[in-house]
Amino acid sequence: MSNQRKVKRPQWDNQRIQALRQHLGLTQRELAEQLGTRQQTISEWEVGRYRPRGTSSTLLSIIAERARFKYEATPLKEASKEA
Repeated sequence: MSNQRKVKRPQWDNQRIQALRQHLGLTQRELAEQLGTRQQTISEWEVGRYRPRGTSSTLLSIIAERARFKYEATPLKEASKEA
């Protein structure tokens, strides 16, 4: 058995990814360059086609922590009431 402590990382949904990118003041291409991926991948995450996983998810979490990014998604039911 391992004594390593698991760190709870946020789940990266499309809204959270876009909010982080905007918080950083980056374009999709610029964020892609920082993550070592393609601009198309960032676009696919932001439209909800795919979600980041593995190293990409970890890197997003590290970038968010260093940028002091705080984000709480509005539940869908509440968001639709406001519209």
